[in-house]
Amino acid sequence: MNEASVTAYLERIGLLHPDRPDAEYLRRLHGRHLHTVPFENLSIHLGEDVPLDEDALFDKIVTRRRGGYCYEVNGLLASLLRALGYRVSLLAVRVHGGDRGYGPPFDHLALRVDLDEPWLVDVGFGRHTEFPLRLDDRGEQKDPGGVFRVEETPDGDLDVYRDGIPAYRIEQRPRELADFTIAHGFQRFSPASHFARSPFCTILTDTGMITLAGRRLITTTQGGVRSEETLEDDARLLAAYRTHFGVTLDRVPDHSQRAD
Repeated sequence: MNEASVTAYLERIGLLHPDRPDAEYLRRLHGRHLHTVPFENLSIHLGEDVPLDEDALFDKIVTRRRGGYCYEVNGLLASLLRALGYRVSLLAVRVHGGDRGYGPPFDHLALRVDLDEPWLVDVGFGRHTEFPLRLDDRGEQKDPGGVFRVEETPDGDLDVYRDGIPAYRIEQRPRELADFTIAHGFQRFSPASHFARSPFCTILTDTGMITLAGRRLITTTQGGVRSEETLEDDARLLAAYRTHFGVTLDRVPDHSQRAD
């Protein structure tokens, strides 16, 4: 990522260049990213290609001011962080699915950033931390998104808990973005993928979170108070994407539900 691309990316999320690549700037960048770049799967339901290469991701997220899911937003963020001078590793993650236990490897992509201490950076998981977590801290870590805890498994993986509930399991072996290609294809095309079932778009706000799940506009406060409105009119739906997420679309995503 060249200097012009770095500047454009930072302008996209509302930050200036850092004086140095330290933990405080990483914290600010993480929070700003979640408030400006939505977590969304709209490309799948617009019939758009979603290649995992830096130029395509930059065009989508920075130039066209869209968002994406983990492979996209965390994948591009890794390039930005490296260009800013951070040491970054891509990590394969297995998401916990409640009674189903942990999902398959490469189910999710997160980042490890090494400073004097290792940090977990993840701007592509929807409802999660607003700020990075210490990967070497085994105590409770309080965040606006909840109380988090990181535990090492007997096999050397790291389990992340949110409010006492398993969120996901991190394999500590560094990976390349190309390693996620098969899982990326599954998320896009498999009827078993929740990303392929219906469109969603969500972003953090100063007061909580706002989400478009299909045609349902859902607002959730930091205290957990939730309100919901159904947008049946296409013009209102497209206006909601622009107003709440900064996403300009020329057509409504396909809202037909896909079953397993």
